[in-house]
Formats: sequence, C-alpha cells, structure tokens
Amino acid sequence: MSREGERPGLRERKKQETRIALSWAAIRLAVERGLENVRVEDIAAEARVAPRTFNNYFSSKGEAIAARHLDRARLIAQELRRRPASEPLWEAIKIAVITQLAMGASYDTRQPDQQWQTGIRLMVSEPSLQGEMLKANAIAEDELAAAIAERTGTDVARDLYPRLVAGAAGAAIRVAMDQWLRADPPVPVKPLIEDALDRLSAGLPEPGAEARP
Repeated sequence: MSREGERPGLRERKKQETRIALSWAAIRLAVERGLENVRVEDIAAEARVAPRTFNNYFSSKGEAIAARHLDRARLIAQELRRRPASEPLWEAIKIAVITQLAMGASYDTRQPDQQWQTGIRLMVSEPSLQGEMLKANAIAEDELAAAIAERTGTDVARDLYPRLVAGAAGAAIRVAMDQWLRADPPVPVKPLIEDALDRLSAGLPEPGAEARP
C-alpha cells in the first residue's frame, strides 16, 4: 500500500485516540473534583490539547463523558457484523457484547477496569449526565438494530424484530451493568452480561420453572 493510502487511516486513528483521551480526561476530573467543578479548559489540559480541540470533538462536558459508553456500545454492532453468518443470533450478540464491552475495544487504551467502573458509576448517578446516557443508549440501539436487520434479512424500518431484539439486548446489558455496580463484594462484569443475555435467549423462563412438574 502506498504511503498516500495509509494517511487517512492514520489520521482517523489519531483523531480517535484524541477523542478517547478527552473522554477519559473528562471522566477522571469529574470523578476527582465533581462535574460542576470541571471546565472544558481543565479537560483539554489533562488531555494535553488546546481547548479549541475539545470543541472539535464534543459540544459539552456531558457528551465527552458519555462518549466512552457510546463508543463501546457502537462497537457491539460492528462486532456483530463480523460474526459468522452460521452462528445463532443470540450467541453472536453475546460474543459481540463480551468482546467489545466487557473486554474493551481493540483500539482502546486499556484503561484499568476500576477506572471504567468509576466512570460508569458517575454516568448513571449524575443527574446532569443522564440525558447524555439516554441519547447514547438510543443511538447504540439503533445501530445494533440495523446490524440485526442485516443479519436476519429483516427491515429495520418496517419489521418489529430487529428493534425488539436490540432493545431487549440493550436492557439486558444495562441491568447487568447495574448489578455489577451494586455488587458487594465486587464481581466480574462478564458473567453477569453472559447470564443476562442467555436468559433472554432462552425466553426469560421464570426462576425454577424447569423444576416444576
């Protein structure tokens, strides 16, 4: 490949790295100081970029903080498109979720799980961030529904199925994440997500139903 052909990919990767750095900086500072005590200039300085660079990527502190959640969620749809066509749908969804959400994205900076957990806790507990989280979840579910529609030969605009599956999978992930945040003592997130998606795949049988006559 020519050097000219490599440049756009390198440029996009650099932009993505800057986006990630700004989002992590926003999370770290908001956790340390409280969201109301963090300025855009502080976030830019923490990420070692100019304040105007922040404005090229995000319109607010809340958007920057929610970006890590949105990016990871979007990658689930991308990973689902890469799964073998012969793989059952719910198995493919589960692997896609675990690969990109629990284990982290391939381009990620491999931040410690504790930092990601702290960031998620901030996102779900801070009232001023909840709107950004709802927006991120809606975007992510739309993209997952589109990937499901492609995989199942359905139409995301006309058929209920892809949006129902995407909505159910999104709800399962959120419930598993909430359980993870509340667990005392702490537990790994991966088994919780697997369990939640397996229950959906099985049709959500009532607990103990298999033992009834």
